Amino acid sequence: MSTTKEYRDFILEQLSRIGDITSKPMMGEYLLYQNGILFGGIYDNRFLIKITPKNQKYHMPEEIPYQNAKPMYLIEDLDDEEKLKEIIKTTIESLKR
Repeated sequence: MSTTKEYRDFILEQLSRIGDITSKPMMGEYLLYQNGILFGGIYDNRFLIKITPKNQKYHMPEEIPYQNAKPMYLIEDLDDEEKLKEIIKTTIESLKR
C-alpha cells in the first residue's frame, strides 16, 4: 500500500510550524528533509523518523518502513504540536555533521 497524498499533506501541515520541511516522492512513499537533511519519511500512511541516540528518550515504537530496511521510530501523537516539534528538532540536530 502506498501513502495517500491526503496523508502526506496532513503530515506536512503538522510540520509546517517547524519550517523548511520538504518532501520528495520515492516509489509511492515520501522522504522528509529539513535544509537538505533526511530525517524521516511517510511510509504506508505512517510517519517515521530516523533513530538517533538523542531521540531515544522519547520511547517511540520501532517500525520497519519497507522490507529489508533499518527500523525507524513511529510518530503516533501528531496532535501535540510542541512535542512533535521537539522530537523533530532533536532528530535533525542529531543528524547534522
